[in-house]
Amino acid sequence: MREALAGLTVRGRAFLAAGVTAIVCAILLDQPTLARVGILLLAVALLTVAVLARNRYRLTLVRTVTPQLVAAGQPARVTLTLANEGLAPNGALRLEDQVPYVLGTRPRFVVEGIGHGWRHSVTYQVRSDVRGRFEIGPMSVRVSDPFGLVELGRTFRTTVPLIVTPRTVPLPQIPLGGAWTGSGDNRPRAFATGSAEDVTVREYRRGDDLRRVHWRSSARVGELMVRREEQPWQSRATLFLDNRASAHRGQGIASSLEAAVSAAASIAVHLTRRGFAVRLVTATGEEPGSAWHVRGAELNAGPLLESLAVVTPVPQARLETSWLGEGAHGGLTVAVFGGIVSHDLPVLRRMQHHAASALAVAVDVDAWIGGAPGTATQLLGQQGWRAAPLGPRDRLDAVWQELAHTSAQSARGVARAAHPEAEPEVVG
Repeated sequence: MREALAGLTVRGRAFLAAGVTAIVCAILLDQPTLARVGILLLAVALLTVAVLARNRYRLTLVRTVTPQLVAAGQPARVTLTLANEGLAPNGALRLEDQVPYVLGTRPRFVVEGIGHGWRHSVTYQVRSDVRGRFEIGPMSVRVSDPFGLVELGRTFRTTVPLIVTPRTVPLPQIPLGGAWTGSGDNRPRAFATGSAEDVTVREYRRGDDLRRVHWRSSARVGELMVRREEQPWQSRATLFLDNRASAHRGQGIASSLEAAVSAAASIAVHLTRRGFAVRLVTATGEEPGSAWHVRGAELNAGPLLESLAVVTPVPQARLETSWLGEGAHGGLTVAVFGGIVSHDLPVLRRMQHHAASALAVAVDVDAWIGGAPGTATQLLGQQGWRAAPLGPRDRLDAVWQELAHTSAQSARGVARAAHPEAEPEVVG
């Protein structure tokens, strides 16, 4: 009852005030007709409060977002399915769903004719030009009587996530190198010196069946080796994204970081379509949500795009190298760099050394703020990378095609001709 009284609208409070005023005036002026009018106004307001207070409605909500993974600039459809499981009928409902401001204005709906067993669905669209992970909901419901005297509010607690991935562009086919090298279970052992039996064995791992131990290979290698049930070869690639705040310039969607994230997303889609199992590594290390694809699973860039959707700039100055372990040697490495400083060069050399083929897209961060073109591409070439610059007005597909004309041999030639003492302190 208290909740219903607190839910009186301006009209309902006016009815109560007019009823009390009419009764007081009727007593003072000895006008029984006026008293009957006052009693009628009070009765209508109080009876409405009593009816809504006793109305134990039970509304259920099912919210679905299709698709839940959408590219920036593309719309997603949100469907709200409401049902009334209460025994008593309700009046009109006013619905308002909470959405982040980047997805658009808050949708509002009015539905009427609600009774027992009532079910209704409403649909609206959301769209964001900004990547990220957004929560849609909760939804607030306002229940009112036919006279508009009382209005009660309810709020559903459930929310549904919507992941907006970076924009991607199709990339042309270029020679990548490092294919079919694999690692872990996918990397053959001792091609040059062993027999065919050596190719079909791997290191013993905890939990392996001891009946699969290959004793001849174990004696030759000096450690326990087990037979492979089958030979699961698969190309693997490491996608590196430099997301340090100090390595980028600009703000918002026009920043060099957003260009780097979009480039990394396009490369991730391209590599997975070419049959690579790809993992994502950032300045803080390997992203747990984008680990190597398990063998037999359908190759898709979904986990990579989800991780790239929530990448944020990090304040650290140096690149994390813990992911460059024993198992990281070999395979293809594709990196998207921002600004490069002198203490990054040893890390770049180590990354190139651990890769069978190393390609880099160097985002020209100084050009993002109207400065002169940087020399990051030259520095990467000195470390043995095949690199191409990406400016604010450059097309990523053209930059990717340019990597095909950049050879590792020419990069090493530049490295031999370069003077280490002349390396710049900070470049874009």
